[in-house]
Amino acid sequence: MADLVPRIQQAYFRNGPEHRSGADVSFLDIVKIFGFQSIKIGRWVTAAEQQLAANLFFDALSDLMLLLQVPQRVISLNQSLSLNFGIGGQQGSCAFYQPQGRLLALAKNAGGGSLAHEWFHAFDHYICSKLFTDELPITAFASSSWLNNATVSPHPLNTYLDQSFAALFLSATGTEPNSYVKTSAAFDQSHGIYYYAKPEELAARAFEHMLQQQQLKNSFLVSGTLKSKAAKAGLYPEQALSSVLAQHWLGYFSLLGRALS
Repeated sequence: MADLVPRIQQAYFRNGPEHRSGADVSFLDIVKIFGFQSIKIGRWVTAAEQQLAANLFFDALSDLMLLLQVPQRVISLNQSLSLNFGIGGQQGSCAFYQPQGRLLALAKNAGGGSLAHEWFHAFDHYICSKLFTDELPITAFASSSWLNNATVSPHPLNTYLDQSFAALFLSATGTEPNSYVKTSAAFDQSHGIYYYAKPEELAARAFEHMLQQQQLKNSFLVSGTLKSKAAKAGLYPEQALSSVLAQHWLGYFSLLGRALS
């Protein structure tokens, strides 16, 4: 019978602190507190579903702040990010990030658990112009630009990201792709697609996988990276790589958070 309940109304597990003191919040509150450009809600989202979603978004974004140790402005990517909930969408996708317009979108009944993945896409896009000195397309991602040998701008924060991409894509010797990249590429080849081996997808999956293994849990923020079909197919990093990436990424965001505070 649980499957008959709309996904947005099903329980999402979280073990973090109480952010709302038991009160409801609105999407307008989320725009003001985190500094998002805008939030648009689909016409088929009922008032009750909108309230549930606003609380879920607020808790998940607040938990992401705690996990990364950053202020609200980092979550909205310096007030550049917009959100859609239950509106539009892409065929076969429960959530997506659109570089044009810097838009993160979640479907009403299938987007839960995808927020961290899509947020990292948004960060990967946002940080590209800050990480490199090259003139790059405005839609470029830092992950793919790094693989294309874009020139890293010298800065202590950028060193973390430079090292994270090296660990994410390359073997210990730095001379060939690592097993995570090879497994994803082999999966794509066997299925006649090019998706899982895209640099930005490798990066987003690695980020959400790392995040789901932290002590603070929120299944609306991230889920499905540990026991899903994709996980069993080897489409997420092995534990050793995930631990290394956690050091780089959590170190980066912690340092960024302290600098902004």
